[in-house]
Amino acid sequence: MAHKNLSQLLVENGTITNELLATLQQEAEAQQITVDELIKQHKDIAPAAIAQAYATMFTIPLITTITEKMTDPDLLSQVPLRFLREHAVMPIIIDEATRQVGLVTADPANFEPLDELRLIFGADTPTAVAPRSIIIDAMNKYYPLEGTKQMIAELAQDEELADSMDFGAIASEDIVGMATDAPIIKLVNHILYQAVKQGASDIHIEPFEKEIHVRYRIDGNLYPSMMPPKRAQAAITARLKIMANMDIAEKRKPQGGRIPLKIADKAIDVRVSMLPVAFGERIVMRLLDKSKTFSSLDTLGFSERDFAVINRCISLPNGILLITGPTGSGKTSTLYAILSKLNSPEVNIVTVEDPVEYQMMGIGQVQVREKVGLTFANALREILRQDPDIIMIGETRDNETAQIAIQAALTGHLVLSTLHTNSAPAAITRLIDMGIEPFLIASTIVAVVAQRLVRKLCPHCKTPYKPDSEVLQRFGLTPSSSKDIVFYKAVGCEECLHTGYKGRLPLFEIMEMSNAISRLTMERSDTAVLQRQARADGMTLLMEDGLRKIKAGLTTIEEVLAETAILEGLT
Repeated sequence: MAHKNLSQLLVENGTITNELLATLQQEAEAQQITVDELIKQHKDIAPAAIAQAYATMFTIPLITTITEKMTDPDLLSQVPLRFLREHAVMPIIIDEATRQVGLVTADPANFEPLDELRLIFGADTPTAVAPRSIIIDAMNKYYPLEGTKQMIAELAQDEELADSMDFGAIASEDIVGMATDAPIIKLVNHILYQAVKQGASDIHIEPFEKEIHVRYRIDGNLYPSMMPPKRAQAAITARLKIMANMDIAEKRKPQGGRIPLKIADKAIDVRVSMLPVAFGERIVMRLLDKSKTFSSLDTLGFSERDFAVINRCISLPNGILLITGPTGSGKTSTLYAILSKLNSPEVNIVTVEDPVEYQMMGIGQVQVREKVGLTFANALREILRQDPDIIMIGETRDNETAQIAIQAALTGHLVLSTLHTNSAPAAITRLIDMGIEPFLIASTIVAVVAQRLVRKLCPHCKTPYKPDSEVLQRFGLTPSSSKDIVFYKAVGCEECLHTGYKGRLPLFEIMEMSNAISRLTMERSDTAVLQRQARADGMTLLMEDGLRKIKAGLTTIEEVLAETAILEGLT
């Protein structure tokens, strides 16, 4: 039974003040809506606090997580997904032993959808409350599509499809027809949907002599997903070519394209690459979430010293800040975190990228188009005529781009860019190898940030353990010096798809251009000499930053060693 109201409960538990409530009441009157409705829309009032207040108000359970055991595909399939999403309500199993069904909602005061669902599940179906985001995430994760096994079985039993899949003699018109058949459309949609649902960054569709493998890259690692029948290969490829506006008849040359999608209220940009291989065309799709928000610098996990160096460098009026690391090490995300901090109406920021992966309001983003002559170097020359204060270069690939970046820094611009090197000191020797004069490097580079991504331990299943002494030695630790450190290992549970990891976090190594580093640069010193001096100046190695995050219980020894072991010989 409900008592009081939402606003009163939030004032009583300290979520909102009386002053804020008075302001909200005035705004509600002006908008001709209730105060409670306005509270639910207010960005500074946590949804979890609202859910807790509703639980008290209606004396119903509060649910903070919805697991796979609490969901049942048969239950969910009885209600259209559109209805569940619109009202942020879904049926769940609230008692696993008795299989009792309940309704979880973000708004127990909205009785109408609850009453409609009780017509399906019974008049006495109990209600629980959860934040809207938790309910929507559970729907995206557990709402049943046509099952993969069932779909593949349907394809395997499709005799008409089997008869028409005559490789070598098949006509383009036949492929187009097959690519629009319902089973193929369902399968391709399912592959894309499952990738988004599982948080994959890439989809690999790989043809072999007698089978096709579909794999997803999740948190940097590839995981097998399904194996569609070989005879569906041409139709799957054609379907994706149609979606990406590629030439269906061209099978001998590599092709690239894009597919704009909207899945589970997310705008997804899919970059498609097709490469002819021995048994067909190998397809790799990169998924970019266009609705993704950028992390702020203070949430990336910098140490106190590194955070101070970064802030000092990006507050300079000119100079070059380089982010280095291999492909897929999070360099672009770090650059965008820096840009989001620098972005303001008082500065003119222009970027040149290949491709433009994320849109950011307030900055000019230039897409490199080498086919029409718009290279990094040519774009940079034009950008310098646009009166920029800050320039971001997606990648310093060659001497020409590096020279223009240096000239931009010398003429009063702050330049941010990336480079492919294994460590921060190696960036200096890499630029010298590219033909850049050491005195120009010493006078323009303000800092180099090397980074890697390691998988983050799943907080639901990580388990403490004692690592072997041999492993500890690689971090310079002994059993006695590490006795107060709690080490964790990955176990695996439903929350992390039984991998033991959920999400990734960066490791950093930041070398500031001190007077000593500048002198060594002028002397063309090698990477090992530069690294020793940088460590004397206070630089933390990637492995040392990894150990800091191991001690914080965020990742494992195995993850840090996998990403940094190649650099051990430099120390």
